[in-house]
Amino acid sequence: MATAAATRKSRTSKKDIKHQPKVFEFQWKGVNRDGKKTAGEMRGTSVAEIKSILKAQGVTPKSVSKKAKPLFKTEKKITAMDIAMITRQVATMISAGVPLVTTFELLGRGHEKEKVRTLLGTILSDIQSGIPLSDALRPHRIYFDDLYVDLVAAGEHSGALDAVFDRIATYREKAEALKSKIKKAMFYPAAVVIVAIAVTTLLLLFVVPQFEEIFNGFGAELPAFTQLIIGISRWLQTSWYFFAIGIVVGVWLFVRAHRNSQKFRDKIDEAVLKIPVIGEILHKAAMARFARTLATTFSAGVPLIDGLESASGASGNAVYRKALLKVRQEVMSGMQMNVAMRTTGLFPDMLIQMVMIGEESGGLDDMLNKVANIFEMQVDDAVDGLSSLIEPIMMVVIGTLVGGLIVGMYLPIFEMGNVVG
Repeated sequence: MATAAATRKSRTSKKDIKHQPKVFEFQWKGVNRDGKKTAGEMRGTSVAEIKSILKAQGVTPKSVSKKAKPLFKTEKKITAMDIAMITRQVATMISAGVPLVTTFELLGRGHEKEKVRTLLGTILSDIQSGIPLSDALRPHRIYFDDLYVDLVAAGEHSGALDAVFDRIATYREKAEALKSKIKKAMFYPAAVVIVAIAVTTLLLLFVVPQFEEIFNGFGAELPAFTQLIIGISRWLQTSWYFFAIGIVVGVWLFVRAHRNSQKFRDKIDEAVLKIPVIGEILHKAAMARFARTLATTFSAGVPLIDGLESASGASGNAVYRKALLKVRQEVMSGMQMNVAMRTTGLFPDMLIQMVMIGEESGGLDDMLNKVANIFEMQVDDAVDGLSSLIEPIMMVVIGTLVGGLIVGMYLPIFEMGNVVG
């Protein structure tokens, strides 16, 4: 019944949005109290509203006009960092005593992205119609996941919405920073492979054929290594489109399988953890995400059982998700969390010891936050170390490929020099 009522209210609010006045961007020029000319941009519903606001600010408007739309308009997507920034702004404004409705109204008016303004306007309309904030956020799961909404609901029930938003903002900021570090760690190996393939392909397509024309006039049998390189070059010249299509199809099949098959995604998660250096970084990142998520949910008043379920999904890896769900089952049966974690054989002793201390002292959320900080620092250091290590590796890999091609092309010349000598 309650759900149906909330749905009806949500539908009504969406209809009301269509009748709300649209907000436009205006350019204005005027004179301030000191008699100096001034100009700027402002969002509003009409020219009259902009003039009224300017007069209230002590500016005498001379001209107000709608800002011309660009010829080719590309709407910017709402990113996870946008949501993190909005969450931080909401936390700051609520803790400063600004009403919730006013908070979303001000944020919606002031944001530069049109999609964000639309999103916040929809949420604002639902709040104004009497729907709780958590229910107003729930339809927008693409931006506000279940963990986010559940934490907001816990804050509403406890009356500490400002503290909860502050915890969510910290959690989101830390999560995005960690995600950025992981992307940085994965970018360099991918760059090595792409650059190596590109350089080798260019050499085989354009440089090797020039040498082949020279070798045709030798009238002698070429070394086996040189013949191999020339054979690859000929195949690539005649069948390069098969090579390109094969890469495109391979990437497409991988993306499709990764999107549609949970089993395939789990296998990939298991495989990446076994990659040297990078796998260790991903291990630490998963533990940091788990610890940060569980600390945030537990400190917000969410039961440990529910927090473990949220943390399992937030860990970002199937291996840790399965392990944490197993821990959740053991905790539900009455086992202490640190004992249940030890039975998985996945978590390090340091993490288990700190969880045990947190459980015994009643400060589990503080201990988990400290664990998250430790692992995030380790990830940061590992990424910096990987970055400095990848540069010489990139030079070695590319140098080996290019050098191998050059040696293969100059072998006949060297052999001919030895014969002449």
